[in-house]
Amino acid sequence: MQTETVTFVKENANKLNVDEPLLVTQNGKAKYVVQSFEDYQYQQDSIALLKLVNLAEKSITKELSINDAFDID
Repeated sequence: MQTETVTFVKENANKLNVDEPLLVTQNGKAKYVVQSFEDYQYQQDSIALLKLVNLAEKSITKELSINDAFDID
């Protein structure tokens, strides 16, 4: 993962290469991660799938309604 400063990102935002995530630091500490939209969407889809698998596993061990699974009153 490439690392750059906030100042660098501000000055070069229009030509950043985000083929891989970019770690952005401020005052020497990690502050942000910049990634492509495609990578972000893949990450969100993966998290959603893992949540569904977790719910499926829970429903096997005990009866879990759809309302309970999604905290619907």
